Amino acid sequence: MSSQRRATMAGGAALVAALGVVVTPGAVAEGAPAPTATRIHDVQGTTRLSPLEGDRVTVPGVVTATRTFGASRGFWIQDAHGDGDPRTSEGLFVFTGDRTPDVAPGDVVAATGTVAEYYPGDPATTAAQSTTELVDAEWTVTARGADIPEALPVGPDTVPERLSARPGGSIEGLTLRPDTYALDFWEAHEGELVSVVDSRLVSRSTDYNELYVTTKPEQNPSERGGTVYSGYDRPNTGVLKIESLIPFFERPFPEADTGDTLAGVTSGPVAYDAYGGYTLMANTLGEVKRGGLERELTRPQRPGELSVATYNVENLSAVDGGEKFAELAEGVVANLSSPDILTLEEIQDDNGPEGIGDGVVSADETLRRFTDAIVAAGGPRYEWRQIDPVEGADGGQPGGNIRVGFLFDPQRVSFVDREGGDATTPVRARRAPGGARLSVSPGRIEPADRAWVQSRKPLAGEFVFRGRTVFVVANHFASKGGDQPTHGRFQPPARTTEPQRVRQAEVVRDFVGELLAVDRRANVVVAGDLNDFPFSPTLATLTEGGALRSLVDTLPPDERYSYVFEGNSQVLDHILVSAAPHRVDYDVVHVNAEFADQASDHDPQIVRFLPR
Repeated sequence: MSSQRRATMAGGAALVAALGVVVTPGAVAEGAPAPTATRIHDVQGTTRLSPLEGDRVTVPGVVTATRTFGASRGFWIQDAHGDGDPRTSEGLFVFTGDRTPDVAPGDVVAATGTVAEYYPGDPATTAAQSTTELVDAEWTVTARGADIPEALPVGPDTVPERLSARPGGSIEGLTLRPDTYALDFWEAHEGELVSVVDSRLVSRSTDYNELYVTTKPEQNPSERGGTVYSGYDRPNTGVLKIESLIPFFERPFPEADTGDTLAGVTSGPVAYDAYGGYTLMANTLGEVKRGGLERELTRPQRPGELSVATYNVENLSAVDGGEKFAELAEGVVANLSSPDILTLEEIQDDNGPEGIGDGVVSADETLRRFTDAIVAAGGPRYEWRQIDPVEGADGGQPGGNIRVGFLFDPQRVSFVDREGGDATTPVRARRAPGGARLSVSPGRIEPADRAWVQSRKPLAGEFVFRGRTVFVVANHFASKGGDQPTHGRFQPPARTTEPQRVRQAEVVRDFVGELLAVDRRANVVVAGDLNDFPFSPTLATLTEGGALRSLVDTLPPDERYSYVFEGNSQVLDHILVSAAPHRVDYDVVHVNAEFADQASDHDPQIVRFLPR
């Protein structure tokens, strides 16, 4: 054997020994450099940012997983012989771009690259955390067939209950405290192998091939298998996102509903995603075991009860396929028991997002198709009322011109039409014999107020049920898109969209106050997608003074949700009523948010009551 060959094998053996790994009999050593002093824990450091950022280093490690598809290909390496410091991760991602890495789990490598902090988005503005990685990488395989480091089992007591330190700014420079904070725990294991076993799914499988499980099954469980988000200061630190590293052609991503179980072992390295936060990138993925979740049915209204429902139909337009109309209609007829009045959110114009800036704002064809589908499903022939928005002025999907509107069953309730309502004319409360009335019906509430810039304007309508006047306000408040994530680098996260919703709540509350000033016994229902939580300043503003009461607060805590986001069952949709309605019976009807197959991403709600 040549002296060069002996030296190569000796270098490879030294590197393997330095890593503390075991090579199976017959493993191959291939051209290893001399051991390097730079180790993965030196690169990761004790904060979120590498102390070696920008340096060119050579790091040894055992390959634990590979990402062989997409635009962010690469592989993870781990040091099986760490420094014993729980703050420093022993795992690292080696980024190869669009190159498929020619390594496999069990390979021992020496990876040379530049230490970088990758941010999803503009590093100067994004609230997302960074991923420490090697870029512009080259590598040498020094041995094959090494034992892969064991994955860290994650169970109910593994991740701390507290989410993060809250310095009022960035947490990036803080020394990690993985025994105290959940975000620090995951950062201290960035790139390392972790595993979960027989975990309950707390979300449907998403459209982006994601699963969310809980590692803390007793943490705020919903009545149907999810995890309820109950307060800004009570985040669900057991929720963990899972994606798959297994190519689709080898194993399609599983379809699952909330309450299903991801049975067996699921393991892989920890990564960070701007959507969902810390993620287990599974190269071993368990099997979905069905939990048998069923869609709910609410009871029919009794003859003397008025039923009012609210339903976000998720960008419904006349260009949608018949299947979506049919599914939504089935939900109205079968699951909601054909309510007397529906407030609808996200009704788009007749050509939806296909017609940006084309002058089309009418939604008559969209609503005709929807009401026809309801009849085909066995429901009543609903009539509708709505007001076309000014083109492009109400936010939402570009070109869609979303708005709120009413459907009502004319066999059960009548609509009081008063001319003059349009996109810019505000509705007013007027005194009439026997009580209050609207100046225009339907009418928009303060459409010129700054509260509604690039947001849907609320719509007030006057109805009569068995001789009793009922005022219904349909709402779709400003989106939460733009708020900083709960798992981001700024703690506490800034809720930058909140002030607009608080102002919107003030405007709606003041309008209700005008009605009640005319007639303190007026029957008022405020319903819709308020895009905020029961514990938010938005809801506190709406209920301030006691003129309105929020009905979601009457439910048991484990039933308070109508939407699922990043594994958290939460409330965005609401129904509030004035003091006049009595024998109030309220229900959130779970038909969409928890299911992989859904007609909308929101669950509808319904209230039944006797008007005074």
